[in-house]
Amino acid sequence: MTELEQFRLSKDEFFATDTNSPLTPEQRANFKSLNYFEENPDLRMEIEVVPFVDQEQIQMQTSTGAMQTYVRYGRFKFEVEGIEAELTLFASQHGFFLPYVDSQAGDITYGAGRYLDPQVLPDGKFLIDFNLGYNPYCAYNEKWSCPLPPAENRLDLAIKAGEKNFT
Repeated sequence: MTELEQFRLSKDEFFATDTNSPLTPEQRANFKSLNYFEENPDLRMEIEVVPFVDQEQIQMQTSTGAMQTYVRYGRFKFEVEGIEAELTLFASQHGFFLPYVDSQAGDITYGAGRYLDPQVLPDGKFLIDFNLGYNPYCAYNEKWSCPLPPAENRLDLAIKAGEKNFT
């Protein structure tokens, strides 16, 4: 079993049994597993993020209309199936945050987008592993308030990795 498969099993167990799960008790009663893309090693990348000179604070709207504050940290380029793309990385007191929407949103993936929590590597690069891309809790239960990815993080290509729509 791969590390990703073990991670997914643990996450499914949390969703199914933990009282802190975003699922309602009714959803947990019938829950078997989240829907995932197959692991794609090409979408696990060590990326150099170019920090913005002016790392301004922005307000990101949430699914409930509230606002959350983030810092626009930097931008990075990457390639998916030969297509170049760029995304902006955000920072908060909780660490780095990468909200994004791909071309599958609303069909195969959650319509409001998915998230990643990139890790800084010892050499200063970031681990961007789209296989760990996850749906915000508001995808499962509307009581949660989730930041909506800003326009600069909307992609015209498909990221075929991570979580799919919840059904």
